[in-house]
Amino acid sequence: MWWQSTPGASINSTPKQPDNLLMQHHFDHDGVRFNYYVDDFTDPWDPAPTIFMLHGAMANADRFRPWVPGLSRQYKVVRMDMRGHGKSSVPAADAELSMEILVNDTLALMDHLGCDAVHFVGNSAGGYVGQHLAMNHPERIATLALFGSAPGLKNSQASSWLPMVAEKGLRNFLADTIDDRFPPHMIGTPQVEMFLDALSDNDVPFIGKFVGYMATQEWSDQLHRITCPTLVVVPGAGRIGDASVYKPMKERMSRSEVLMYDGERHSICEYLPERCVTDLLSFLARHAGATQ
Repeated sequence: MWWQSTPGASINSTPKQPDNLLMQHHFDHDGVRFNYYVDDFTDPWDPAPTIFMLHGAMANADRFRPWVPGLSRQYKVVRMDMRGHGKSSVPAADAELSMEILVNDTLALMDHLGCDAVHFVGNSAGGYVGQHLAMNHPERIATLALFGSAPGLKNSQASSWLPMVAEKGLRNFLADTIDDRFPPHMIGTPQVEMFLDALSDNDVPFIGKFVGYMATQEWSDQLHRITCPTLVVVPGAGRIGDASVYKPMKERMSRSEVLMYDGERHSICEYLPERCVTDLLSFLARHAGATQ
């Protein structure tokens, strides 16, 4: 690929050429066709590091689109649709699903692109994958930024979602619980209606399998294994697990920086993109050249 690095190259030494900008791509791995985007407005003569972004459950890579203008002048930005989400294909009904599989999907794309290490940005379930990448493959994660991403979904009301989806349908369930995700003044706005349309356009059996699996996961006792610089952004009024579930991330991660968005709901990445980007860029500037 056009930004492949030589063996052993650092995150800041990736050669590139000024082509293939803002293009949608696909690659095949483990029987799944994955969709991803690359956004790059960096100077072609100056090697630039890579930000790898992974969305939450029921979402897709396009949910990070408002972030791209603020990031892609300084960083190559890779956005991936997780398996069964967005424009990536839905695995067979009997295909196994595990955190290891989701981690390997991400590593496969990094390998495909020749990325030795990245600055990983994860929202909600995307951050779950990022945490496991940092624990199990620390050499591939230079920094980790987590937005609304606690150490697992087990200590939340997620296990109650599936019966409601079965009864009401996915869009109606999301609409009925939209107060968990957006502040009251935004409910009914075109942005929220578009959000509901986007998230309801999913394969419901797979989403049920995905959310059901995530609702069994919790790894706060393993957080000490994350040793890279980590930004933890907590939605202070989040209702998909309250703010207390983030406490172990401050206590057990030696290089964590916890930032509280007081009064904000879970979907901060959707309705506060400029604030998120500003805080992310500040964090990355403090850890420029970070390595494991």
